[in-house]
Amino acid sequence: MDTRRGWRIEDRGSKAIILFFALFMAACSQTKEPTSAEEIRIGVYASLTGTTATFGQSTQKGVEMAVAETNGSGGVLGKQIRVFIEDDQGKPEEAQTVVTRLINRDRVIAVIGETASSRSLAAAPICQQSGIPMITPSSTNPKVTQVGDFIFRVCFIDSFQGAVMAKFAAKTLHASRVAILRDIKNEYSVGLADVFIEHFKKSGGVIHGDVSYSEGDTDFSAQLTSLKSGNPEAIFVPGYYTEVGLIAIQARKLGITAPLFGGDGWESPKLIEIGGTALNGCYYSNHYSRDDPAPEIQSFVKGYQTRYNEAPDAVGALSYDATKILINAIRKAGSTQPSAIRNELAQTKAFAGVTGSITIDSNRNAVKPAVVLRVQNSKLEYVETVAP
Repeated sequence: MDTRRGWRIEDRGSKAIILFFALFMAACSQTKEPTSAEEIRIGVYASLTGTTATFGQSTQKGVEMAVAETNGSGGVLGKQIRVFIEDDQGKPEEAQTVVTRLINRDRVIAVIGETASSRSLAAAPICQQSGIPMITPSSTNPKVTQVGDFIFRVCFIDSFQGAVMAKFAAKTLHASRVAILRDIKNEYSVGLADVFIEHFKKSGGVIHGDVSYSEGDTDFSAQLTSLKSGNPEAIFVPGYYTEVGLIAIQARKLGITAPLFGGDGWESPKLIEIGGTALNGCYYSNHYSRDDPAPEIQSFVKGYQTRYNEAPDAVGALSYDATKILINAIRKAGSTQPSAIRNELAQTKAFAGVTGSITIDSNRNAVKPAVVLRVQNSKLEYVETVAP
């Protein structure tokens, strides 16, 4: 019996299988995804879809541009940065879900987001409890950073923005009678309106009417008719661009000629697209002007336009700054430990950002100037800068 030959044939077959398996595993090891130890993972949550989708889309672009520049220059701490981005659909409850996923599943070491204060307030407690630093690019409600010592922002807050617009109404518009039209379900809108009223009254101004609507409304005729009867010299509308454009159109149709003015929630390429010429002569506070001739701003604007074939809005600029500040903190910490990064974020002083020199104060808020823009002939015009 040639049993040995049979064994040799089977042995050669086994060796071939083993060799194939080894080569397969080697190929897999060469193409496997990097682990969290081999890359720096940053999470982003934003409204990529939903009623305020331009906020989220601009956030994503600003973050990705900053990361691309850093990775193109060798990364940070000898590693490349990887961005994990989640769509919260503009819903606070979804913001909680996706931030939990970023932390528990994707193992991110820091989180950037959100634009809307209501969504930041929903997700910030999760970051705080997990010990993961969170930087909001543009949530201005003071309550956001009050959640805890791991929560930061790179934008000014509503107590400053409201005071700026109260002063603007009294000194630049020379208005003594102002009406308010606020989004009652929006933390940002309610808070900004309250601050404005406080400061406007201190300057001797009078509020002639304070009415409300809810995000998603499309008919504002009843509220505007009510305000018109008080003959205000200006109407403060601290809402989001989605409703502001419609409000402007309906106000003009009702014969209201008084200027509308508001806060940074107006900032979106869609604002003028929605409101058109009805917005002529209206104003809002913002974080920067892309027409500013400063070399660092024009360099950013040119790079953004080249990359995305569109002009950067303030949300994109703030998200770029938030990412750069986070990267700077990681570099200074010399570590990817969230607590070490948090400590360096808290030490940020005079960071040269696109949206101005940024210093983080003891409450983890940014100390920085605001600008006022005017809508005229379907374009934005710089009016003035107000220092903190």
